[in-house]
Amino acid sequence: MAKVFVESLSKNFDKVVAVKDFGLETDDKEFVVLVGPSGCGKSTTLRCIAGLEEVTGGKIYIGDQMVNDLPPKDRNIAIVFQDYALYPHMSVYKNMAFGLKLRKYPKTEIDQRVREAAEILGIEDLLNRKPRELSGGQRQRVAVGRAIVRKPSVFLFDEPLSNLDAKLRVQMRAELSKLHHKLRTTIIYVTHDQVEAMTMGTKIVIMKDGEIQQVGAPMEVYEYPVNMFVAGFIGSPAMNFIPAKIISKDSRLYIDAGSFEVSIPSQKKKYLRSKTNEGLIFGIRPEDIQEKSFAEKSIQGSSIKAVVDVVEPLGSEVQLSVTSGEHVLVARVDPRTQARLSEEIELALNMEKTHIFEKESPNVRVKTEERP
Repeated sequence: MAKVFVESLSKNFDKVVAVKDFGLETDDKEFVVLVGPSGCGKSTTLRCIAGLEEVTGGKIYIGDQMVNDLPPKDRNIAIVFQDYALYPHMSVYKNMAFGLKLRKYPKTEIDQRVREAAEILGIEDLLNRKPRELSGGQRQRVAVGRAIVRKPSVFLFDEPLSNLDAKLRVQMRAELSKLHHKLRTTIIYVTHDQVEAMTMGTKIVIMKDGEIQQVGAPMEVYEYPVNMFVAGFIGSPAMNFIPAKIISKDSRLYIDAGSFEVSIPSQKKKYLRSKTNEGLIFGIRPEDIQEKSFAEKSIQGSSIKAVVDVVEPLGSEVQLSVTSGEHVLVARVDPRTQARLSEEIELALNMEKTHIFEKESPNVRVKTEERP
C-alpha cells in the first residue's frame, strides 16, 4: 500500500505540451479519478506515473521513493488498459500467471495468487478458457485479475470500461468499487466519463488542456465548481449557462437574463451586491428546474415561462428542452408532467442552487455562500 505524490509534472511531445505543472497527492488506499475530455492529458499523466512515458519535468513518488528513473517493473504498480492486452494463445490461468512466472515466483505461490484473484473476481470457472471464448466483461475481469496477482502498491486503470456496452459498464463500475473496498489499495483511474468519476472516485481530478482545473471529493466539485468548465463537465445533462446581469430593484437583487427576471435569495445578497450591473453568466442545473405545478412550495416563487421544444421520457423523470426568449434550457421534471411540444410551460427555478460565473475567461465561479 502506498501514497502517490506528483510534483510539478510536465510532459512535452516536441512542441506540444501534453501535461503542464501537474501536482497531486493521494492518500494511502484512496480511489483517485483523473477525468476530462479527450486530449486533456489524463492518460499521458497516468503513463508517466507508470513509467511508460519519460517525464519532461517534475517528480513522481510512490510511497517514499522517487521513481522518475525506475523502469515500470520496479515501481510496484500494476496497470489495466482499455484493450485488455491478453495473450490470445494462453488460457486465462496462464494469462494471469504470466507476470509472476517472468519474475520467477515459485509455482505454488503463483497458483495460490491466481486462484485467490479468480475467486475475488468470480472467474474460477473460466481459468481453462482462451480469451476468444470470453465476453468483453469476462476479459476485463481477467485483465484486472492479472493486475491483482501482482499485489502492487498502486493500481493504475486507463479507461478500462470504454469497450463495454452501457449495461455492462454500470455493472463493472460497481464491481471495481467493491474490489477497491476488498483490496484496500491505492487506485488511480482515468476516464472521460464523468458518471464513472462521480460514482467511483473518493477524489476527482478534473483536467483540461494538460492542466488541473479542480481537485476534490465528487459532491464537492459538483456543488462548488471553481469555474464554468468544471460546472459544465461534471453533471449530466450539463448545467445551463445564461448570459445575464444582476440588477437592484425595490431594495432586492434580481438575475436579469433579458427574457426573464428571477429573484436572488436574501442569503446570497451580501456576496453579489458588488456585482450589480456587471455582465455575468448565470448557471443552473437541469435538476434544479422543475415544472411549477409539481415543484416544492419553497421554490415556487421564482418561475419563468418557456416553450417546450423536446420531450424525452426517461421513466423516473422527463427531460425537457425549452426556449425562454432567446435562451435554450434543459430541465428534468416530474414524470407526471403534461408538457407538450410547442406549448408553453411554467418552470420554477431553485435559486438556492444557482451559480454565478465571471463573464471573462477562465469564467471563475463567484462566491455566493459560505461553504460547509
